[in-house]
Amino acid sequence: MSRALPKYDRRRVTVIGGAAAVVLSGAVVAGSALAGTPGGNGGAANARTLAAPGTISCPDVASRLPAVPASAKAEVDRNLTLLQTQIQEANTRLARTVGQGGPDFVNNAILGPLKDKRASTIDRIAIAIGRTSTKPTGLDTLAACTLNTGAAADNGSGAGNGNGNGNGNGNGNGNNGQAGGNDGAQAGGATAAGTITCPDVASRLPAVPASAKAEVDRNLTLLQTQIQEANTRLARTVGQGGPDFVNNAILGPLKDKRASTIDRIAIAIGRTSTRPTGLDTLAACTLTK
Repeated sequence: MSRALPKYDRRRVTVIGGAAAVVLSGAVVAGSALAGTPGGNGGAANARTLAAPGTISCPDVASRLPAVPASAKAEVDRNLTLLQTQIQEANTRLARTVGQGGPDFVNNAILGPLKDKRASTIDRIAIAIGRTSTKPTGLDTLAACTLNTGAAADNGSGAGNGNGNGNGNGNGNGNNGQAGGNDGAQAGGATAAGTITCPDVASRLPAVPASAKAEVDRNLTLLQTQIQEANTRLARTVGQGGPDFVNNAILGPLKDKRASTIDRIAIAIGRTSTRPTGLDTLAACTLTK
């Protein structure tokens, strides 16, 4: 009996020890599986890209107007300037709300209100012209704007997922990597999301001769297109370059383009009237963050 008891005790210890090892192994496997689950980072990345950066583009109104009576010019110019301001404000809000809301956020919170504001402003332009001339029709179709999305990548979430899955350290490294990616994007603050704002040219023009109106309107439209293209490039180059990137690669070339376009406007007016001076001071634009 004295020899049997030690053998029984050894078997019991062996069985208990084996069972404990199995339980411990299962816990390790389960813990590893939970730690390596990529769903947490993926969900956060998707939530952050619901409202992607881009630029809001609107139909040009100035080029669609008939001859503006002199008595209505000041009011029309004031509302044309307001239309540009509305676009700039919408682009600023778009940049500041990147990653917020659901899939319809931009339409409901930015494009919808912008359309309503533009509709009222355009209607005031038509009314002003209609007081002393034929009221233009069909301008209400120009109220709606669209979002041109850029190709900016979410570098922060990419870095987070890479570290989390590659190192096999689970959510801890994944989240640290994600935060590091965000800090990196902010460190490249020379190209942080913002909106390019330019002085209005239309409101600074004298009375435009009828013979020059078509050319002046075409170049005013071109000025708007240049601003929209610069804002699109700004959104697509977020995080690129050094502290002078925006000035050298976007604002500088935009100033040169605007200077040439503004000069053509002055030349067109000067053919049959007094050529306006001082318009060259309106070429330079600024970045509003």
